[in-house]
Amino acid sequence: MIVGIISDTHDQLDNLRKALKIFEEKNVGHIIHAGDFCSPFTWRVIRNFKGEFTGIFGNNDGERVLLKKLYQDRIYTQPYKFVLHNRKIVVMHESDVADELAESGRFDLVVFGHTHEPVIKKVKDTIIVNPGEVCGWLYGKPTAAIVNLETMDAEIISIL
Repeated sequence: MIVGIISDTHDQLDNLRKALKIFEEKNVGHIIHAGDFCSPFTWRVIRNFKGEFTGIFGNNDGERVLLKKLYQDRIYTQPYKFVLHNRKIVVMHESDVADELAESGRFDLVVFGHTHEPVIKKVKDTIIVNPGEVCGWLYGKPTAAIVNLETMDAEIISIL
């Protein structure tokens, strides 16, 4: 299974549409959002994705009740742990404990956002991914990540 990972949308719907188009082209079956959707209207774009979706709240997600309702209870508080395609995954917004979680050996994939800086690194047998920022507001380079859960290959992709 191919997973598309995004974070820090901050209401940038045009870039979000571009990311979803790339995900479609790359046969992504599941999107993970590492927080900071910001406004509930991001659902207007995400709802067009044909696959599955899992997200967590970020520090700028104020309207949590409506976000949770529109996303049909598929947005969680952090850290959110789940299994997908036999891989143990944990998703959070802040990176404070990403390395510790990877070091623990309990997860195959650790996902975080918040810093807006793309990161892919391996700690022991765990891949840590920060997809960067969909919005492009901070660094001017909107990015996302793709992870193949069979091979555990990960890459950062430009969404311009």
